[in-house]
Amino acid sequence: MDPRRKVDLKLIIIGALGVGKTSLLNQYVHKTFYEDYQTTLGASILSKVIMVDNTTLKLQIWDTGGQERFRSMVSTFYKGSDGCILAFDVTDRDSFHALDTWRGDILQKTVPTEQVFSMVVLGNKIDLDDREVSQEKALDWCKEKDIPYFEVSAKNDINVEQAFELLARQALSRHRGILENYSTDSIKLSPAGEPRNKCC
Repeated sequence: MDPRRKVDLKLIIIGALGVGKTSLLNQYVHKTFYEDYQTTLGASILSKVIMVDNTTLKLQIWDTGGQERFRSMVSTFYKGSDGCILAFDVTDRDSFHALDTWRGDILQKTVPTEQVFSMVVLGNKIDLDDREVSQEKALDWCKEKDIPYFEVSAKNDINVEQAFELLARQALSRHRGILENYSTDSIKLSPAGEPRNKCC
């Protein structure tokens, strides 16, 4: 692919309320961390331009609200997504158990069954001491579903960039695959080498 040509990718970050989705996104895009954030209502969007495999990517990253009452509204933002970050808080067992619901929701609303959807799981807040979800338990869940797992800290900027860039790389690969399939499946109106009849 030509590096001068930009590929736009839509990524979405989902998970339970308070797992640190906004903190992760701000750490990745702005290299900043704040102790206090307002709860995200609906979604907010941040952009970042990166180079992956000699291709310029413009990432449009949707930060979604994690409150249960907004679940149906948040799912409308899934449309057109190229990849997803599933986030949970390692100090909150319930946020980990909710991953099944979040994963099922996005797969149901975005992906035809024959396609693989780019996804990574982030266990956030590894800088805190009161851990409730072991790394082994999270890895087992991800291995069973064939999803890459990262232990991260938005506060201390641990593994945040690596996780987002792996997702971007996966999403780019999927995007190229879809384009390839589209071009090979396209309809040829006249076979090569045959003259076309003139009309009128």
